[in-house]
Amino acid sequence: MRNTFSRNLSKKKVMSTDGMVIGTIRNIMVDFKTGEVTDLVVKPEQNFDTSSYATEGDKLFIPFEAVKDIRDYIVVDRYLSSRK
Repeated sequence: MRNTFSRNLSKKKVMSTDGMVIGTIRNIMVDFKTGEVTDLVVKPEQNFDTSSYATEGDKLFIPFEAVKDIRDYIVVDRYLSSRK
């Protein structure tokens, strides 16, 4: 994956590899010790089932390791992105 500035991620849609729109990115979580992005913080679509995802309030957390591509959408692997 190519390098991307965090400001380019702002308000991008997050989509799974099977074409389902998950939601809109709101923020990122970073490990300050290593500088690595750990999670995407996503506002899920209203009809998206969040039951198999890590959530907090109205936020859904997708591990950055699930990201496959960043272009018009942020594409994530559906199986790697779900965890509880």
